[in-house]
Amino acid sequence: MLKDIVYKTRSYRRFDQSYSISQEVLKDLVDLARCSASLKNLQPLKFYLSNKPETNELIFPNLSWAGYLADWPGPVEGERPSAYIIVLGDTNLSEKINCDHGIAAQSIMLGATEKGLGGCMLSSVRRKAVHESLGILESYKILLVLALGKSIETVVIEQVGSDGDTRYYRDKDQVHHVPKRSLDELIIG
Repeated sequence: MLKDIVYKTRSYRRFDQSYSISQEVLKDLVDLARCSASLKNLQPLKFYLSNKPETNELIFPNLSWAGYLADWPGPVEGERPSAYIIVLGDTNLSEKINCDHGIAAQSIMLGATEKGLGGCMLSSVRRKAVHESLGILESYKILLVLALGKSIETVVIEQVGSDGDTRYYRDKDQVHHVPKRSLDELIIG
């Protein structure tokens, strides 16, 4: 059921790095993005796929992982993603991407969940370094990096407390807690 997949699709940041994700699985996920909505049906997105350790090692150090976890620099060796999908905007097709990359990324993440994978959408990326290290043309603007793998962490949704704090956090057992506002708070009419 779609509701179950949405509830399971969380931002996972620790993975079984030895679990391999095939190029075919990555292509299947991008195909979900390909068939998703696109403003004016311009389809200005391109995708860079990485599932090889040597390429992943070029991407990983150029990502920032969790702003609210200030004392955590990101996953350690052995817990890093086994694949990445870099979502690019082809500026030859359109200078304005609008919301296409968000729609595409969510389609990919839902598909990853359905396949038993976890992932994290990362927008804090050292874009110039990624362009240079991977040889991506400057006409392809890096919009998001999707980190994918077999998750080894537990992420739970909980109600935002009376203090209104929406910051995610990890408890002493490394369970990742994500406060969400109530449905009643979101509906205004």
